[in-house]
Amino acid sequence: MKILHLDTNHELMLEQLAQAGFENHEDYSSSKEVIEQKIADYDGIILRSRFKIDKTFLDAATNLKFIGRVGAGLENIDCEYAQSKGIKLIAAPEGNSTSVGEHALGMLLCLMNKLNLVDQEVRNGIWLREENRGFEIEGKTVGIIGYGNMGKALAQRLQGFNCNVICYDIKPNVGNKNAKQVSLNELFEQTDILSLHTPQTPETYHLINESFISNFKKPFWFVNTARGKSVNTAALVDALKTDKVLGAALDVLEYEKSSFENMFSDNELPEPMQHLITAKNVLLAPHIAGWTIESKRKLAQVIVDKIIANFN
Repeated sequence: MKILHLDTNHELMLEQLAQAGFENHEDYSSSKEVIEQKIADYDGIILRSRFKIDKTFLDAATNLKFIGRVGAGLENIDCEYAQSKGIKLIAAPEGNSTSVGEHALGMLLCLMNKLNLVDQEVRNGIWLREENRGFEIEGKTVGIIGYGNMGKALAQRLQGFNCNVICYDIKPNVGNKNAKQVSLNELFEQTDILSLHTPQTPETYHLINESFISNFKKPFWFVNTARGKSVNTAALVDALKTDKVLGAALDVLEYEKSSFENMFSDNELPEPMQHLITAKNVLLAPHIAGWTIESKRKLAQVIVDKIIANFN
């Protein structure tokens, strides 16, 4: 089987696939249109988020048997159309769950203890203690929306903090010893800290909006290491201004390009983003929650193992 690699990944991927008898081809620079002209020659493709795999591309890929996406989400692939053509979709949410769980917890601790702010103050010769009292996780209720690999990873890492962990998911019976599954209304009632771990789907687009935020009975801290477009940024900014949201840690932004390689779709800075980058109670990161040295290897290994299990 011939595999076309569209993004660079950990070297183990090429090595192990070759050892298993697959023929690797690499093209990390050609345009989508150029790739479409030769994609019929390949049985599989492996990519991260270089471009969207749409109907036009899939129609050209007449011999394609699988698409491997080195990451957790499949939003850059027309999954329904691909599956209608008998193409197997392979993702690796297991590969970076540890990274995301640790990153979400790290951002939360940094946010609640104002570490990003005080670091800059001390560097600038400012020594304020009373003004920078933080908050403890202990005794608070952490609500997790989306209790898959990522949500479970965060819940596991919260076990030493003497906090109450609850989760909401559209799938039934996903709760475990680390988080009690509750209804959405119970989540609204109890949550002090909200962490989002949902995939990007039509249902989760702007899930966190003005109406959703208003349902929470208490002011809360918000962490998003999932997808930026799940949050209506303007609504979040309004909630930050009124202290309905006490602080926000955002590893992902609504304004990201789909390739994740650049911050914005154009050169204009949206007004809500202008607030986020100046707000003292906001912590920002460039979509790196799942982006560790270890997760690079794990993601590649998961994809390789799944390809070999299904096609060798």
